[in-house]
Amino acid sequence: MTLLLWFAAFILDMKLGDPPHWPHPVRWMGQLIKQTERLIRRMSRTETDLKWGGALLWLVVVGSVWLVSYWALQLAYGVGFWLGCLVEIWMIYTVLAGRGLSEAAKAVYQALRRGDLDASREQLAKIVGRETSQLQVPQISRAAIETVAENSVDGVIAPLFFLMLGGAPLAMTYKAINTLDSMVGYKTPRYRALGMFSARMDDVANWLPARLGWLLLALAAKWQGLDFRQALRIGWRDRYQHSSPNSGWPEATVAGALGIRLGGPNIYFNQRVEKPWIGDAKREVTPDDIPQSVQMMIVASVMALLLFALLHSLFSVTV
Repeated sequence: MTLLLWFAAFILDMKLGDPPHWPHPVRWMGQLIKQTERLIRRMSRTETDLKWGGALLWLVVVGSVWLVSYWALQLAYGVGFWLGCLVEIWMIYTVLAGRGLSEAAKAVYQALRRGDLDASREQLAKIVGRETSQLQVPQISRAAIETVAENSVDGVIAPLFFLMLGGAPLAMTYKAINTLDSMVGYKTPRYRALGMFSARMDDVANWLPARLGWLLLALAAKWQGLDFRQALRIGWRDRYQHSSPNSGWPEATVAGALGIRLGGPNIYFNQRVEKPWIGDAKREVTPDDIPQSVQMMIVASVMALLLFALLHSLFSVTV
């Protein structure tokens, strides 16, 4: 029955995505993070205080999410089996972001196909942290592909991995870890101290999923008739050509599969940030590479679901 719930939640995400007016736990997590951050800043006087406060922020948010998720699920199953199933499906559905990521990237692609550069920049700005107002078509395409590649791990593969390890409550906990990193895990003056702990813990949480993503995305490339060998080779060669110890794995794999170059310098918060290039520029990046990367993400996500379901079944039989 457990695996049926996983597949139901996965299909639900692929069909519905994240309707903007529906309640979503990530928004609640965001509110908890903001309120806790505000309290910690009031109590902090030095940078050291902020570092310790950042650790406390992480413990409060992550601990609260796990406890609420665990007991909510226990309560639901205590009331009735089918209610418990519905709550579990809803939890898993909300931690997956495959459809939302796909729609966001396709919105950029469709604007580019129409030749509407301003609209493509606006759509891209919704999913990236870099400055988009001056980007041209190749840069916009590259940024969208990088986002799809990186978030194939954060948005689908990693949540499914933690679902396998600890069920819906642990998957929700991973989502809290990832949300903390996305909100406070910056190296800006405001968040360098407070967000350091959250950024490091996100690195730890994504360490194995990112490396699994390398293999899964390369297999997805093979399934699509793309360059499987180059995906593996570039994924391994350029895996650390990124400020994150994890993000380079999926980005380099996608770059290798498509035969393009990702990364490079960008503008963040009005500052130029020099980044190394990832991949080999066998050809120029084009808008048509965006749906190719989306398809790679979807295929890799299905493979991840099947792999983790198989491992869960084998482990359950062994136990």
